[in-house]
Amino acid sequence: MSPDETVMHILLATALILVVAHAAGWAAQRLKQPYIVGQLTAGIALGPSLLGTVWPDGHDFMFPREIDTALTGFAQLALVLFLFAVGYELDLKVLGDRARSAVTVAVAAFVVPMATGSGCALLFRDQLRDLGMPDLTPAQVVFAGVALSITAVPVLTAIVRENDMSHTVPGVVAISAAGLLDVIGWTVLAGALLGGDTGGQSLGWGWRALLGIGFVALMLVAARPVLRRLLWRTSMEPSLRLALLASFAVASAAVTHAIGLHVIFGALLAGAVVPREEDGTLDPDLLRALHTVSYLLVPFFFVVSGKAVALNSMDATGWAALVVVTALAVVTKVGSGTVAARSSGLDRTDSWTVGVLMSTRGLTELIALNAGYQAGLVSEPVYTVLVFMALATTLFTQPLLILVRRWADRARDRLAPPPVEPGLRQSQDGASAASPADMS
Repeated sequence: MSPDETVMHILLATALILVVAHAAGWAAQRLKQPYIVGQLTAGIALGPSLLGTVWPDGHDFMFPREIDTALTGFAQLALVLFLFAVGYELDLKVLGDRARSAVTVAVAAFVVPMATGSGCALLFRDQLRDLGMPDLTPAQVVFAGVALSITAVPVLTAIVRENDMSHTVPGVVAISAAGLLDVIGWTVLAGALLGGDTGGQSLGWGWRALLGIGFVALMLVAARPVLRRLLWRTSMEPSLRLALLASFAVASAAVTHAIGLHVIFGALLAGAVVPREEDGTLDPDLLRALHTVSYLLVPFFFVVSGKAVALNSMDATGWAALVVVTALAVVTKVGSGTVAARSSGLDRTDSWTVGVLMSTRGLTELIALNAGYQAGLVSEPVYTVLVFMALATTLFTQPLLILVRRWADRARDRLAPPPVEPGLRQSQDGASAASPADMS
């Protein structure tokens, strides 16, 4: 394929990806589902499992192998900018008066699914062997737990906002707990990736861990003060500030990739060390630009991730695994989040709401799964199962919230006092008594 033909195919693929992904996102919103659910579905549909099966020639024409590198580059850039914004927005100070509840929910919603996922990986070793994972390493066992314990903060925040729960107790607790759980989850995932296949990385996991710790320390000790001086003490144009910080995020991601981790950790770390404005607020111009660019580029990540989804490889064992994993993912998240919220003082309805919200996975789960797949921690059939689990659990969130709301309404109606008939009044002991007018 000539360079001109390659450019033509890249442009055609880009146009198709953007149109299909955002049309699917719009359709998902019309169905009261998160926008990202539609984009994820579109990414899978444009992959070999659907488009490649229904129209192989069309798939090969739109997505020839020669443009795979370009699409992967767009996908990685989308990840870096998206997670840079996530790290920048992460603020554990939001815990506030609900710190105890949020910490309790975060720990429970991580530990219970983590233990369940790792335990099931060991218990169902024979079934995993049938799904292309003959030997289980400690890193794979840990990753199985992480796959069940992830909560997607961006999607959760969107659901909370769309349901007018931003200033309610369950909304604040769920978002705060998810932010704290993100810190725990990404840290454990980093440890799991250190034990994975790093694609020719010559350093052992010990050296990579040491370099990773050193890089984190360098970013906290040196990079943050330098950025504070540049951003606070110089009058920098918004466009120049965006270019500087985007370059900083990409460079940080490149370092963690070179160490043998994933670009996601460098991007998150870069966002976390960028100082806020002097009054403690976020830079609205920076966030607006990051959200706009990542909004356009994230569909490339879904398409690249969808290439590894192989529905054709799913046999009876795979479909059974999907049902079991999805059920475990929902039950462990909703159950642990609900019990933890209830034990920290929330009422029954708010506790169930928190538990349901913690089951939201979405894009964050897919990012973690993609990192594990690239590191060789999951086979293609297992990756397919986990991707559909992430899609299913995110789809279930809104219907489960509606069920909780209806259950609360019915419970409130049952507890409400019976209506008083006209002409009757309630006596002090609660019995109906005739009014003076009726006695005459």
